[in-house]
Amino acid sequence: MLIVGRNEGLKPVDIKTLVYPGFPTDLQQPMTALLTKAKGTSVVTDTIYSARFKHIDELRRMGANMKVEGRSAIITGQTQLQGAKVKASDLRAGACLVVAGLMADGVTEITGLEHIDRGYSLLEKKLEGLGATIWREKLNDQEIEELQNS
Repeated sequence: MLIVGRNEGLKPVDIKTLVYPGFPTDLQQPMTALLTKAKGTSVVTDTIYSARFKHIDELRRMGANMKVEGRSAIITGQTQLQGAKVKASDLRAGACLVVAGLMADGVTEITGLEHIDRGYSLLEKKLEGLGATIWREKLNDQEIEELQNS
């Protein structure tokens, strides 16, 4: 049996991604979204991949107070994220933006779903089962063109 309870608040942390059994680099992006809720400053350093911070600009569009310095993301929380139009640049960034959208006030529109679909089967159905409000919409030709030019 696993018993899980909610704590009063998240605490800031310093995380370094490492090879197994260390903190997995694949969880770095979703963790940066979660750390926007921690009171204080957190640092996430990716020691394995230097280019895994493309999602930071998208989180900043949502109101996150964070910046990249070298191989580290500096996250200052407690921030209430706001829904925004964001783009997933890869699978892990997509997972991060879904997590951020679930925590945000308002509606978050995520494009680049081909990345998310590559790694997460039936994502909407699974998240709906947990109580999330999530759905897909088809883009019209003008919206597709705007995305391609952005």
